[in-house]
Amino acid sequence: MSIWTRIAEALSALTKGESLAQVLEKLRTPPDRSVAFTIAVIALGAKMAKADGLVTKDEVAAFRQVFQISKTDEPQAARVFNLARQDVAGYEAYAGTIARMFRNDQDVLENLVEGLFYIAMADGEYHPAESEFIHEVARIFGLSERCFDSLHKRFVPDAAPDAYDVLGVTPETPLDDIRKAWRAKVRDTHPDRLMARGLPEEAITLATKHMIAVNTAWETLSERHAS
Repeated sequence: MSIWTRIAEALSALTKGESLAQVLEKLRTPPDRSVAFTIAVIALGAKMAKADGLVTKDEVAAFRQVFQISKTDEPQAARVFNLARQDVAGYEAYAGTIARMFRNDQDVLENLVEGLFYIAMADGEYHPAESEFIHEVARIFGLSERCFDSLHKRFVPDAAPDAYDVLGVTPETPLDDIRKAWRAKVRDTHPDRLMARGLPEEAITLATKHMIAVNTAWETLSERHAS
């Protein structure tokens, strides 16, 4: 049974008068956790799109790219998206559900915030409402200000990316310790490791994108220390 079939079954509860946020609360444990995660990340994307009052084609395309939604599955994803936009529950409810589901997997939460940044910047503009939205989601997730600032610098044009922030080190950190930090990041975000832990496919996709940034940061710093 595909995840989208399971999502369709979960959404059948909506015909009984439950809200999308209420449906999510019942899906927080395996094997339904992957269903809940998929619904919640689509819902967060929908709420963010609503934040600045405009959904552009670029944002929709970025959303499909980040969360790997195939043409076949687009109708179900669109249904979740529209239900979330109409849901009276605020985005805080969805962010809170994800935070509780992955309270021991900060990397998953960080990667999801990274995905929201990617979508927000798809149309070339970073709206103040989107900034407030992502910052609050990061706070609900329990991410540090340093973590948020690091992601902000990577995606927003007026803030230069900082390789030290990506790896969680400082310019004073010895190269050997930077290498250890890099290896730890790669180990923690490697797709095979996440699959073994039973994380949803969407979380693994986001982790793969994050690992590219981690490797780029290491290349930058190793070259800088060698020169």
